[in-house]
Amino acid sequence: MQELKGLGVAMVTPFQEDGSVHYGDLDKLIKHLHNGADYLVVMGTTGEAITLSEEEQLAILDFVIEKNAGKLPIVYGMGGNNTADIVRQMKAFKSKGVTAFLSASPAYNKPTQEGIYRHYRALSEASPLPIILYNVPGRTASNVLPATVLRIAKECKSIVAIKEAAGIIEQVMELSRILPKSFLLLSGDDALALPHMACGGHGIISVVGNAYPAFFSSIISASANGDFEKARENHYKLLPLIANLFKEGNPGGIKEVLMHMGICQNHMRLPLYPVSNDLSNVLSSAVAELG
Repeated sequence: MQELKGLGVAMVTPFQEDGSVHYGDLDKLIKHLHNGADYLVVMGTTGEAITLSEEEQLAILDFVIEKNAGKLPIVYGMGGNNTADIVRQMKAFKSKGVTAFLSASPAYNKPTQEGIYRHYRALSEASPLPIILYNVPGRTASNVLPATVLRIAKECKSIVAIKEAAGIIEQVMELSRILPKSFLLLSGDDALALPHMACGGHGIISVVGNAYPAFFSSIISASANGDFEKARENHYKLLPLIANLFKEGNPGGIKEVLMHMGICQNHMRLPLYPVSNDLSNVLSSAVAELG
């Protein structure tokens, strides 16, 4: 799965003021991401999938596939806390042009490690595509521990990578130490991309990459090539923006940045809501400083 290395961008979903999908802005975003991203991730958390119907999600995917025109690999988010329903969706999935699924560990249910393993085993048996396991305890309320990830990597053939977003560098190091070399270790934290790569990671699925795909890609590629001096220099230029990007939730921060850049508006569907005026001004200044 070499195509899943480097910079994957968890795409936002642009909306009109009335809450409908803004396909014109989505087209603009796709063109922007073609300048630096290594692959596109559609319907992740940043894409507000939780507020979109299954039909809307698939319509957005079809649009991205059409406009991408085969230029970049596409990963499609398909998760939830009902294993049987995800199995149904995966078995019914027909869309061509998708490289892999991204599937977060079940939220709210708070399953045990055995339950998490059996969840991913069921998905692996049902899926027509490779799957990226997504560990994000801040949203799911359960951490997929390294021993469980190793068990999944060894016994679930369709699971080929992990997007690790626990925010624990010791856990990243343990994953890098124990996982098979063919199993990809992807960061899910923009602020930790540099140390993640230094620990043996293979890339990132990024939020800030929506705004700065080429610049963020330079950090990942420099790290992969062992040029950490260059990677640090660019990483520290982006770090002030990243530090403020998530202060009032995601994707509020990145949508505000994209608005200041003229790529899309900051509209979201409730219960999500645009960032405060104070944070908007901070983000606007950061965009101006970056140029």
